Amino acid sequence: MSVPMIKFNNGEVFPSFGLGTWKAKPTEVGQAVKDAIDIGYRLIDTAVVYNNEKEIGEAIASKISQGNIQRENLFITSKLWSTFHRPDLVEPSLKSSLSNLRLDYIDLYLVHWPFALQEDGDLFPLSEDGKFLFSDVDFLDTWKAMEQIYKKGLAKSIGVSNFNRRQLDRLLKSAKVLPVTNQVECHPYLTQIKMSSFLESKGMMLMAYSPLGSADRPWAKPTDRVLLADSKLKKIADKYEKTPAQIVLRYQIQRGHIPIPKSINKERLLENIDIFNFELKKDEVKTISSLNCNARLCAYEEAQDHPDYPFTKRDEY
Repeated sequence: MSVPMIKFNNGEVFPSFGLGTWKAKPTEVGQAVKDAIDIGYRLIDTAVVYNNEKEIGEAIASKISQGNIQRENLFITSKLWSTFHRPDLVEPSLKSSLSNLRLDYIDLYLVHWPFALQEDGDLFPLSEDGKFLFSDVDFLDTWKAMEQIYKKGLAKSIGVSNFNRRQLDRLLKSAKVLPVTNQVECHPYLTQIKMSSFLESKGMMLMAYSPLGSADRPWAKPTDRVLLADSKLKKIADKYEKTPAQIVLRYQIQRGHIPIPKSINKERLLENIDIFNFELKKDEVKTISSLNCNARLCAYEEAQDHPDYPFTKRDEY
């Protein structure tokens, strides 16, 4: 299957749809990536903290060596973790990811979160009473180091993730290289209408993680609403002889977003990408948007005491 391409603000072209690998176990993700490449996926999204870069790298190397795909036709995304925000740690962290992924360059490198955690230790540094240990590194200084890896060609594009409007405004005022994207949680229960409009006004793309609602998130409660069981989505899906998952992914595409649904199941991988042969009507997009209830599923509340925590009440989006 062929995925349409989009163009970033730096001129680089990028797939409009890809595979997310958050929560994909190291023992499972390799085969999922191989299946995805065979099916037609070209964008693979990972991160240091997902603990699966090595397995993804092995899968990519295997497919390239077999002649199934060429490196230049793959678009790999990884992310700078919060314990590596200090400027002198940015390039070594990227090079570590490149080594794990068996790549010479990364197609898109993102600052995973706007806040920094204490360096030179665990990925989740904790105090004796179990609270996060923060660092006071300013993300503006981190971004300067990101610009350097971009200028060196180690990353074809750079961007951010989980930044709010206020943080983006501050970053854009000093940036010499503009972020190409802000990767944020986005689905019909958290539509990100204002963030999407803001990014579009600045020439940036919205990359949507958890577009299917991440029902398998570890902290889900039995009483939580399940997005893909929503009756309004089912009604629209029946009309097009599609699944609710295909409807919400098509919804993202028509809004100009880049959805990265995670799956390790080959049938689901096939289903998720099969969304380019129909189009939702304007009133159906409006109906899906009306499901918004600001249900943020990935709030990372453990870090809410950090000054750069992005989801405070003072920040509308």
